Amino acid sequence: MSLFDWFANRRKAGPISQERQEREIADGLWSKCDACGVMTYTKDLVANQLVCAECGHHHRVFSDDRIQQLIDEGSWQPLDTQIRPQDPLKFRDRKAYADRLRDMQSRTELTDAVQTGIGQLEGLTIGLGVMDFRFMGGSMGSVVGEKLTRMIEHSTELGYPVIIVCASGGARMQEGMLSLMQMAKISGALERHREARLLYLPVLSHPTTGGVTASFAMLGDVILAEPQATIAFAGRRVVEQTLREKLPDDFQTAEYLLKHGFVDAIVPRTELKTTLGKLIRLHQPVPSSPIPPMRVAVKPQVALS
Repeated sequence: MSLFDWFANRRKAGPISQERQEREIADGLWSKCDACGVMTYTKDLVANQLVCAECGHHHRVFSDDRIQQLIDEGSWQPLDTQIRPQDPLKFRDRKAYADRLRDMQSRTELTDAVQTGIGQLEGLTIGLGVMDFRFMGGSMGSVVGEKLTRMIEHSTELGYPVIIVCASGGARMQEGMLSLMQMAKISGALERHREARLLYLPVLSHPTTGGVTASFAMLGDVILAEPQATIAFAGRRVVEQTLREKLPDDFQTAEYLLKHGFVDAIVPRTELKTTLGKLIRLHQPVPSSPIPPMRVAVKPQVALS
Protein backbone atom coordinates (compact mmCIF):
# COMPACT_ATOMS: atom_id res chain seq x y z
CA MET A 1 0.00 0.00 0.00
CA SER A 2 1.35 3.43 -0.93
CA LEU A 3 1.35 6.37 1.46
CA PHE A 4 -1.34 8.09 -0.63
CA ASP A 5 -3.61 5.03 -0.39
CA TRP A 6 -3.05 4.95 3.35
CA PHE A 7 -4.18 8.59 3.69
CA ALA A 8 -7.20 7.92 1.45
CA ASN A 9 -8.27 5.03 3.66
CA ARG A 10 -7.89 7.20 6.76
CA ARG A 11 -10.21 9.85 5.27
CA LYS A 12 -12.84 7.19 4.47
CA ALA A 13 -12.65 5.84 7.98
CA GLY A 14 -13.51 9.23 9.48
CA PRO A 15 -11.88 10.99 12.48
CA ILE A 16 -9.00 9.20 14.14
CA SER A 17 -9.24 8.74 17.88
CA GLN A 18 -6.39 9.62 20.26
CA GLU A 19 -6.16 5.96 21.21
CA ARG A 20 -5.68 4.93 17.58
CA GLN A 21 -3.01 7.61 17.04
CA GLU A 22 -1.10 6.38 20.07
CA ARG A 23 -1.41 2.80 18.82
CA GLU A 24 0.00 3.75 15.41
CA ILE A 25 2.97 5.49 17.09
CA ALA A 26 3.52 2.40 19.23
CA ASP A 27 3.37 0.18 16.12
CA GLY A 28 6.15 2.26 14.57
CA LEU A 29 4.15 3.54 11.62
CA TRP A 30 4.61 7.16 12.69
CA SER A 31 7.35 8.88 14.70
CA LYS A 32 7.04 12.04 16.76
CA CYS A 33 9.91 14.54 16.74
CA ASP A 34 11.26 15.12 20.25
CA ALA A 35 12.11 18.74 19.39
CA CYS A 36 9.15 20.14 17.43
CA GLY A 37 6.47 17.49 18.03
CA VAL A 38 5.71 17.01 14.33
CA MET A 39 4.49 13.55 13.32
CA THR A 40 6.50 11.97 10.48
CA TYR A 41 5.91 8.79 8.53
CA THR A 42 8.65 6.51 9.93
CA LYS A 43 9.81 5.33 6.51
CA ASP A 44 10.35 8.95 5.46
CA LEU A 45 12.26 9.68 8.68
CA VAL A 46 14.53 6.68 8.15
CA ALA A 47 15.10 7.67 4.51
CA ASN A 48 16.25 11.08 5.80
CA GLN A 49 18.72 9.36 8.16
CA LEU A 50 16.53 10.05 11.22
CA VAL A 51 16.73 13.83 10.77
CA CYS A 52 13.43 15.70 11.19
CA ALA A 53 12.55 17.34 7.88
CA GLU A 54 10.55 20.01 9.72
CA CYS A 55 13.07 21.33 12.27
CA GLY A 56 16.34 19.52 11.48
CA HIS A 57 16.45 17.71 14.83
CA HIS A 58 18.85 14.76 14.75
CA HIS A 59 17.25 11.73 16.37
CA ARG A 60 19.63 9.32 18.05
CA VAL A 61 21.14 6.74 15.69
CA PHE A 62 22.38 3.36 16.85
CA SER A 63 25.42 1.53 15.55
CA ASP A 64 23.74 -0.73 12.96
CA ASP A 65 21.97 2.21 11.32
CA ARG A 66 25.12 4.34 11.43
CA ILE A 67 27.17 1.67 9.68
CA GLN A 68 24.47 1.36 7.03
CA GLN A 69 24.50 5.15 6.52
CA LEU A 70 28.28 5.44 6.13
CA ILE A 71 29.51 2.18 4.60
CA ASP A 72 28.99 1.15 0.99
CA GLU A 73 26.62 -1.79 0.66
CA GLY A 74 28.27 -5.20 0.89
CA SER A 75 31.69 -3.90 1.97
CA TRP A 76 31.44 -4.10 5.79
CA GLN A 77 33.85 -6.55 7.46
CA PRO A 78 33.36 -6.56 11.27
CA LEU A 79 36.40 -7.04 13.51
CA ASP A 80 36.80 -8.82 16.86
CA THR A 81 33.17 -9.80 17.33
CA GLN A 82 34.28 -12.62 19.62
CA ILE A 83 35.56 -10.29 22.40
CA ARG A 84 33.13 -10.19 25.32
CA PRO A 85 33.20 -8.18 28.56
CA GLN A 86 34.12 -9.74 31.90
CA ASP A 87 33.48 -8.71 35.51
CA PRO A 88 36.94 -8.84 37.14
CA LEU A 89 35.95 -6.54 40.03
CA LYS A 90 32.70 -8.45 40.81
CA PHE A 91 31.06 -5.04 40.89
CA ARG A 92 27.58 -4.64 42.30
CA ASP A 93 25.36 -1.63 42.87
CA ARG A 94 21.61 -2.18 42.83
CA LYS A 95 22.33 -4.98 40.39
CA ALA A 96 25.37 -7.15 39.68
CA TYR A 97 27.47 -5.91 36.76
CA ALA A 98 27.45 -9.40 35.22
CA ASP A 99 23.63 -9.33 35.20
CA ARG A 100 23.61 -5.86 33.63
CA LEU A 101 25.86 -7.09 30.84
CA ARG A 102 23.60 -10.07 30.12
CA ASP A 103 20.53 -7.84 30.05
CA MET A 104 22.17 -5.34 27.69
CA GLN A 105 23.41 -8.07 25.37
CA SER A 106 19.94 -9.61 25.24
CA ARG A 107 18.22 -6.26 24.61
CA THR A 108 20.62 -4.83 22.02
CA GLU A 109 22.05 -8.02 20.46
CA LEU A 110 25.49 -6.40 20.87
CA THR A 111 28.43 -7.79 22.83
CA ASP A 112 29.38 -4.30 24.10
CA ALA A 113 29.01 -0.59 23.36
CA VAL A 114 31.01 -0.42 20.12
CA GLN A 115 31.14 -2.05 16.70
CA THR A 116 34.38 -1.97 14.74
CA GLY A 117 35.34 -3.07 11.26
CA ILE A 118 36.78 -2.31 7.85
CA GLY A 119 34.62 -1.04 5.02
CA GLN A 120 34.33 1.16 1.98
CA LEU A 121 33.11 4.76 2.19
CA GLU A 122 32.43 6.08 -1.32
CA GLY A 123 34.88 3.48 -2.59
CA LEU A 124 37.59 4.44 -0.06
CA THR A 125 38.72 1.77 2.42
CA ILE A 126 38.55 2.90 6.05
CA GLY A 127 38.71 1.56 9.58
CA LEU A 128 35.47 2.43 11.40
CA GLY A 129 34.41 2.34 15.03
CA VAL A 130 30.80 3.18 15.98
CA MET A 131 29.78 3.54 19.62
CA ASP A 132 26.23 2.60 20.63
CA PHE A 133 24.48 4.56 23.37
CA ARG A 134 21.92 1.80 23.94
CA PHE A 135 24.53 -0.38 25.62
CA MET A 136 24.98 1.09 29.13
CA GLY A 137 25.00 4.63 27.80
CA GLY A 138 27.82 3.88 25.37
CA SER A 139 30.18 3.70 28.35
CA MET A 140 33.80 2.82 27.68
CA GLY A 141 34.90 -0.41 29.32
CA SER A 142 37.77 -2.79 28.59
CA VAL A 143 36.10 -4.33 25.54
CA VAL A 144 35.34 -0.93 23.98
CA GLY A 145 38.97 0.09 24.49
CA GLU A 146 40.36 -3.19 23.17
CA LYS A 147 38.18 -3.28 20.06
CA LEU A 148 38.94 0.34 19.14
CA THR A 149 42.66 -0.17 19.75
CA ARG A 150 42.78 -3.31 17.60
CA MET A 151 40.85 -1.59 14.80
CA ILE A 152 43.24 1.39 14.86
CA GLU A 153 46.32 -0.87 14.89
CA HIS A 154 44.91 -2.96 12.03
CA SER A 155 44.23 0.22 10.03
CA THR A 156 47.73 1.53 10.76
CA GLU A 157 49.28 -1.70 9.53
CA LEU A 158 47.30 -1.59 6.27
CA GLY A 159 47.53 2.19 5.77
CA TYR A 160 43.82 3.00 6.20
CA PRO A 161 42.30 6.22 7.56
CA VAL A 162 40.25 5.82 10.76
CA ILE A 163 36.82 7.20 11.62
CA ILE A 164 35.27 6.84 15.09
CA VAL A 165 31.65 7.89 15.68
CA CYS A 166 31.44 8.82 19.36
CA ALA A 167 28.29 8.48 21.47
CA SER A 168 29.13 7.89 25.11
CA GLY A 169 28.54 8.89 28.71
CA GLY A 170 32.25 8.31 29.42
CA ALA A 171 34.21 5.68 31.31
CA ARG A 172 32.32 2.68 32.71
CA MET A 173 32.30 2.95 36.49
CA GLN A 174 31.65 -0.78 36.94
CA GLU A 175 35.18 -1.47 35.66
CA GLY A 176 36.95 1.20 37.73
CA MET A 177 40.58 1.88 36.80
CA LEU A 178 40.44 -0.78 34.06
CA SER A 179 38.03 1.50 32.22
CA LEU A 180 40.19 4.61 32.67
CA MET A 181 43.20 2.72 31.27
CA GLN A 182 41.43 2.51 27.92
CA MET A 183 41.83 6.28 27.45
CA ALA A 184 45.61 5.95 27.34
CA LYS A 185 45.54 2.72 25.31
CA ILE A 186 43.37 4.15 22.52
CA SER A 187 45.31 7.44 22.53
CA GLY A 188 48.59 5.52 22.17
CA ALA A 189 47.26 3.59 19.18
CA LEU A 190 46.11 6.86 17.58
CA GLU A 191 49.55 8.40 18.10
CA ARG A 192 51.18 5.51 16.23
CA HIS A 193 48.53 5.95 13.52
CA ARG A 194 49.46 9.65 13.30
CA GLU A 195 53.19 8.84 13.12
CA ALA A 196 52.38 6.72 10.06
CA ARG A 197 50.97 9.94 8.51
CA LEU A 198 47.44 8.52 8.35
CA LEU A 199 44.17 10.41 8.78
CA TYR A 200 41.92 10.18 11.85
CA LEU A 201 38.44 11.74 11.85
CA PRO A 202 36.26 11.60 14.99
CA VAL A 203 32.55 12.34 14.61
CA LEU A 204 30.99 13.63 17.84
CA SER A 205 27.31 12.75 18.11
CA HIS A 206 24.87 13.29 20.97
CA PRO A 207 26.11 12.82 23.64
CA THR A 208 29.93 12.70 23.76
CA THR A 209 31.07 13.17 27.33
CA GLY A 210 33.45 12.14 30.11
CA GLY A 211 36.55 10.07 29.42
CA VAL A 212 35.73 9.72 25.72
CA THR A 213 35.83 13.52 25.32
CA ALA A 214 39.01 13.62 27.41
CA SER A 215 40.79 11.20 25.08
CA PHE A 216 40.19 9.95 21.55
CA ALA A 217 37.18 12.16 20.72
CA MET A 218 39.43 15.25 20.74
CA LEU A 219 42.51 13.80 19.04
CA GLY A 220 41.35 14.02 15.43
CA ASP A 221 43.10 15.71 12.53
CA VAL A 222 39.70 17.27 11.78
CA ILE A 223 37.01 17.07 14.49
CA LEU A 224 33.43 16.89 13.19
CA ALA A 225 30.21 17.14 15.18
CA GLU A 226 26.52 16.72 14.52
CA PRO A 227 24.20 19.72 15.08
CA GLN A 228 23.14 20.36 18.69
CA ALA A 229 25.19 17.43 20.01
CA THR A 230 26.09 17.64 23.71
CA ILE A 231 29.88 17.54 24.00
CA ALA A 232 31.41 17.85 27.44
CA PHE A 233 33.62 16.38 30.13
CA ALA A 234 31.74 17.09 33.37
CA GLY A 235 27.98 17.56 33.47
CA ARG A 236 26.45 21.03 33.27
CA ARG A 237 25.19 21.00 36.87
CA VAL A 238 28.60 19.92 38.17
CA VAL A 239 30.29 22.82 36.35
CA GLU A 240 27.70 25.33 37.55
CA GLN A 241 27.97 24.19 41.16
CA THR A 242 31.76 24.24 41.02
CA LEU A 243 32.00 27.70 39.44
CA ARG A 244 28.92 28.98 41.32
CA GLU A 245 27.66 30.84 38.29
CA LYS A 246 25.01 30.44 35.60
CA LEU A 247 26.30 29.07 32.30
CA PRO A 248 25.10 30.14 28.81
CA ASP A 249 22.08 28.27 27.46
CA ASP A 250 24.10 26.81 24.57
CA PHE A 251 26.99 25.74 26.82
CA GLN A 252 28.38 22.28 25.90
CA THR A 253 26.60 22.19 22.55
CA ALA A 254 28.41 21.53 19.28
CA GLU A 255 27.68 25.11 18.22
CA TYR A 256 29.25 26.53 21.40
CA LEU A 257 32.36 24.38 20.96
CA LEU A 258 32.69 25.38 17.31
CA LYS A 259 32.58 29.04 18.33
CA HIS A 260 35.38 28.45 20.88
CA GLY A 261 37.61 26.37 18.62
CA PHE A 262 37.14 22.88 20.08
CA VAL A 263 35.33 21.55 17.00
CA ASP A 264 36.38 22.14 13.39
CA ALA A 265 33.01 21.74 11.66
CA ILE A 266 29.37 20.91 12.32
CA VAL A 267 28.06 18.57 9.63
CA PRO A 268 24.39 17.57 9.25
CA ARG A 269 23.98 13.81 9.18
CA THR A 270 22.60 13.84 5.65
CA GLU A 271 25.90 15.39 4.47
CA LEU A 272 28.25 13.38 6.68
CA LYS A 273 29.22 10.59 4.29
CA THR A 274 29.97 13.03 1.47
CA THR A 275 32.00 15.28 3.79
CA LEU A 276 34.04 12.37 5.13
CA GLY A 277 34.72 11.18 1.58
CA LYS A 278 35.98 14.64 0.57
CA LEU A 279 38.29 14.89 3.59
CA ILE A 280 39.76 11.43 2.97
CA ARG A 281 40.37 12.21 -0.72
CA LEU A 282 42.09 15.48 0.20
CA HIS A 283 44.43 13.52 2.45
CA GLN A 284 45.26 10.81 -0.10
CA PRO A 285 48.89 11.04 -1.28
CA VAL A 286 49.26 12.28 -4.85
CA PRO A 287 51.43 9.90 -6.86
CA SER A 288 54.59 11.71 -7.89
CA SER A 289 56.15 11.28 -11.32
CA PRO A 290 59.81 11.99 -12.05
CA ILE A 291 60.46 15.51 -13.24
CA PRO A 292 61.68 15.47 -16.83
CA PRO A 293 65.07 17.09 -17.40
CA MET A 294 64.92 20.68 -18.50
CA ARG A 295 65.97 21.47 -22.01
CA VAL A 296 68.06 24.57 -22.19
CA ALA A 297 68.04 26.31 -25.52
CA VAL A 298 71.56 27.15 -26.63
CA LYS A 299 72.02 30.00 -29.04
CA PRO A 300 74.13 29.06 -32.03
CA GLN A 301 77.47 30.79 -31.99
CA VAL A 302 78.25 32.98 -34.98
CA ALA A 303 81.83 32.75 -36.22
CA LEU A 304 83.47 36.11 -36.71
CA SER A 305 85.37 36.47 -39.92
